Amino acid sequence: MSEDNFETARLVVRLDAVTANYRTFVRRAGPAAVAGVVKADAYGLGATQIAKTLSGQGCETFFVARISEGIALRPVVPDARIFVLDGAHPGALPALIGHRLTPVLNSLEEIALWANAAREYRTQLDAAVQIDTGMSRLGLSGSALSTLAQNAKWQLHDLRVVLWMSHLACANDAESAMNAQQLDRFRTALAILPSAPASLASSGGVLLGKDYVFDMVRPGIGLYGGNPHEGHENPFAVAAVLTARILQLRRIDAGHCVGYGATWRASRPARLATVGAGYADGLFRTLGNRGGAAIAGIRVPIVGRVSMDLITLDVSAVSEAVCQTGAEVEFFGDSVSLEDVAKAASTANYEILTSVSARVPRQYEDEAAA
Repeated sequence: MSEDNFETARLVVRLDAVTANYRTFVRRAGPAAVAGVVKADAYGLGATQIAKTLSGQGCETFFVARISEGIALRPVVPDARIFVLDGAHPGALPALIGHRLTPVLNSLEEIALWANAAREYRTQLDAAVQIDTGMSRLGLSGSALSTLAQNAKWQLHDLRVVLWMSHLACANDAESAMNAQQLDRFRTALAILPSAPASLASSGGVLLGKDYVFDMVRPGIGLYGGNPHEGHENPFAVAAVLTARILQLRRIDAGHCVGYGATWRASRPARLATVGAGYADGLFRTLGNRGGAAIAGIRVPIVGRVSMDLITLDVSAVSEAVCQTGAEVEFFGDSVSLEDVAKAASTANYEILTSVSARVPRQYEDEAAA
């Protein structure tokens, strides 16, 4: 192992796959604009590299959750529009204005606050406004929407609304009746509001069809290779591969136990591989005795508990020629999908990606550039 490659685990980020996935959204959503959702450090893949890649493909709009994320992103994409989903709050106004960030306003109070800032700075400020169409999370409630529609001329006088938006609660389920309900509510809201571009769909919404596209789409998980629709074929390329190295191999007899709590006992002689990754690297503890990995494309089970820095695999079915100390084990990527891991861990593919810890180095590959 070379001095510049001594970490046992690594996350390979395929920038060419991110590019391909972005182009897929462009094809499916066109002529609508395709923004890039790069919150949470681009779902753990690295917002700086991802934003540069998307910008090179013509992406001019990005969404982040936190103001700090927008501030960090601004030097990377100096001419892009950056929306901040958290909205506008009193202490954040100078940062939003100073870094040219566009808040997504989620209440009448935030609209008033942002309008007051526009008057104070003697300029018209851009804003997005979110409408709650059924998620009961952020956004204008039905009564707030009615109030705004009746008083839009003076409440929005000092603002330039550049986007009306909402968010689908069940876009991952193409059969959910709630998708059509939210679509109808969004259309009804737009009909009583001043004209401006509109956005409803994230990754899953785009796959629901053109009715959900409007003027802009906001893909996130699909850009990074995750499948937005449960139970359907994934149209997106694998963009992230998490691997770790085998630290030790051993043979055990039937009856021997593995790991903390002795939760797994061999029913037959077995060959085990102990791998240098664990829950401190983002591999969920719930994967113990439930999840799996792959060696040279061959799936193998996790046996025993996932510990902080180590995982043990039953590699009895893998040839010793490819299963050696130092060999790489894939925990998600080409052979083990994000969705496979999420199912075993009883969570979502989003959480699998965003949980990969900072301890795991990111390695960026771009075959097209190479």
